[in-house]
Amino acid sequence: MIETGSLIRSLSGRPAARNFHTFVINEIGQSIVTGKFPVGSVLASDAVMMETYGVSRTVLREALKTLEAKGLVEARPKVGTRVSPRSRWNFLDPQVLAWFFDAPPDTAFYESLFRVRAALETPIIELSARRRTAEHVRLMKYWCHQMEIAGESLEQFGLACLEVHGVLAESAQDPLLRSVIGVVELTLALALTRDRAMPAEDYRAQSAALFVRLTSAVENGEAEEALRIFAACRELDRGQTM
Repeated sequence: MIETGSLIRSLSGRPAARNFHTFVINEIGQSIVTGKFPVGSVLASDAVMMETYGVSRTVLREALKTLEAKGLVEARPKVGTRVSPRSRWNFLDPQVLAWFFDAPPDTAFYESLFRVRAALETPIIELSARRRTAEHVRLMKYWCHQMEIAGESLEQFGLACLEVHGVLAESAQDPLLRSVIGVVELTLALALTRDRAMPAEDYRAQSAALFVRLTSAVENGEAEEALRIFAACRELDRGQTM
């Protein structure tokens, strides 16, 4: 399972610790999502993939089982392992979402991401304004400050912003709503690496300022104001992404 924040950390170019199992999953999964291995195509034989990725049959088979559980491939007797139709992919899987960072730009897909964010973030904010504790507020203020002092570090800013989203989800005290974090991480990574609506430094400054105001609204239990500010945060990310 991918660790929350892994995609944001990758923006700094720091190499991740190599694990053969996750390495093969990432190589094949990213190749499928980015279109290198098209939908309907049959993957190479075990022998070829073992040589390509430098792994044992056991590691390869376990990786393919993981990808099958994510809906990306299906094994068929006498046919091999075939790339599944996109309708079967688990798009809320954080690892699958992370692979879309390197995929060709897709406006329709980005629109879908922001629709899902809006659908899940609205109840999060409403619940957070009612259920937050003093500790939740303290953590939100801390991470907002980290956003403000991140400077040119995309990693520090992105991780701090993701932490604010995480605290909000925790404060809502609804475990299923937390599934939005994978969607948020992808849209945030896309926004941080594009200069669409405004220069990157202006985007980060405006985003930090909005989150400070959001924290204040949640702390004061002002659900409607918090929703309005959070919608502005989302539109800011959308403007940078599309």
